[in-house]
Amino acid sequence: MSRPSTPTWEDLVTAALLGTDRRTPPGVSPGPAAPDALLDAAARETVRRRAGIRPARAAPRPEPAPMDPRPALPRAAARRLAQFLADRPGTTGGGRRGAAPDLMELLPQWLAAANAHGYAAPPEALPALLDAARGRTDLRPAALAFAGQRALWLARLNPDWRFALRSTPGGGAVLPRLEDTEGVRRLWQEGLFAERVALLAALRAREPAAARELLAGTWPSERAEDRLMFLDSLRRELTEADEPFLEQALSDRSRNVRATAAELLSALPGSALAGRMAGRAGSCVALDPLRNTPTITVEAPHECDAGMERDGVAPKAPSGRGERSWWFGQLVESAPLTAWPPRLGGRTAAEIVALPVADDWRGELHAAWCRAAVRQRNPDWARALLGAASSPDAGGPGAVSLAERARLLGTLEADERAAWVAGFIAAHGLSEAFQLLGVCAVPWSGPLGGAVVDALNIARDAGSYPWSFSGVMGLAERCLDPSEASRLDALMAAPEEPEDASPGAGGYWSEAFQRLVTTLRLRAAMAEELAGRA
Repeated sequence: MSRPSTPTWEDLVTAALLGTDRRTPPGVSPGPAAPDALLDAAARETVRRRAGIRPARAAPRPEPAPMDPRPALPRAAARRLAQFLADRPGTTGGGRRGAAPDLMELLPQWLAAANAHGYAAPPEALPALLDAARGRTDLRPAALAFAGQRALWLARLNPDWRFALRSTPGGGAVLPRLEDTEGVRRLWQEGLFAERVALLAALRAREPAAARELLAGTWPSERAEDRLMFLDSLRRELTEADEPFLEQALSDRSRNVRATAAELLSALPGSALAGRMAGRAGSCVALDPLRNTPTITVEAPHECDAGMERDGVAPKAPSGRGERSWWFGQLVESAPLTAWPPRLGGRTAAEIVALPVADDWRGELHAAWCRAAVRQRNPDWARALLGAASSPDAGGPGAVSLAERARLLGTLEADERAAWVAGFIAAHGLSEAFQLLGVCAVPWSGPLGGAVVDALNIARDAGSYPWSFSGVMGLAERCLDPSEASRLDALMAAPEEPEDASPGAGGYWSEAFQRLVTTLRLRAAMAEELAGRA
């Protein structure tokens, strides 16, 4: 059977891939003219294929984008936003950044300020804004709040921006008015999962009891993974009124649901679970009556019984961790901190933390108290476990890591937190302060900003290895009060390098302080532009 004289599309593609020297399609003669003949044949076949396509039914035009009632950005601020969005990470390559500000690192701060003013995003900036948020998940909450409903409208038309629908509670669905009891009930029973989560969160923020009752009505029929997500929504506005529902959830079929219910109950110091945990933890910790110096002794549990498991104690210890210490830590962190002063002689939190602990149990006990202080948001215990900022031991009396200290600081008010970190930097320098600075309010307070600048100046004058301070310098660019720029001018000159200084350190420090001052002045200009004064 002879091959057809008219080549198929597959014949043409094969010949193009292999080359006409090795294969020519049917109807094309070998030789120098074969490449041109192949292209002519491909053009004819393209026309033939297109002519054979039946026209599809015209799709309906999309609905117009929703109106944004918020006020427009001032012109200067709109130009600044376009400048930020035009900046692309990675265009300057690796190594030293030079003295120019890192604009993309300032975009989150700019977005937060624009949202605080209540401005609407310029329509022409929305595509670039969504592209930026697509590449940086940390930008998404602020970027989507700034973009508003028009971002969701665009996301439905472009698959590259679908993250906006996933990142928005309910996928951007319009929730019924909470006063519309029938609409709320219908959406809860018939809506998509994301819509139901958004509805429960909105109702919980406004009417916590109504949200709990709505969840309780369908709880037995929900899937385990959905029950876990719904239960997590009760963290907001958590009160003693939620205890009966959470106590029932301790008997749930899902281990993760039981663990979450136990965690929420342990955050309520007056709950029955907290009382049970206090009894268990108290039976493990006591003052040794035989010692002249008051000393805490620990007798960790020998088993994890069914009652402990029901109350959220995980029976299996992680690899490399002893079972008894694992169970003990969970009991202590779930017990209300108010139970310890009566148990330990009426002492205050600071006095209890200062007591010696026998048999190397101090680290385990204090680490569990740290977790309890964070979970229960107890500032008195947080202060006791943090200790004095100027303490010679940078690890503190109770925290087992800098991450633990950062979480403890999060329980304190912003001014107290900043003052403690400033004292820590004055005593210990910047080498261990990066995580602690990350939990401080922005802009940094005057004492904290002064402590950071003084420590950087000391490192600069000492000729310290400069690149080890790049993280703190980057934080200073974003967090230092812009009003500090004028007093930093003197630090922009290259310092005299000591004989033992790192090679090139002086030039780096000069460049870094130039970038810091330039960035602070840019942030000041941003604030003026957003306020409409530029």
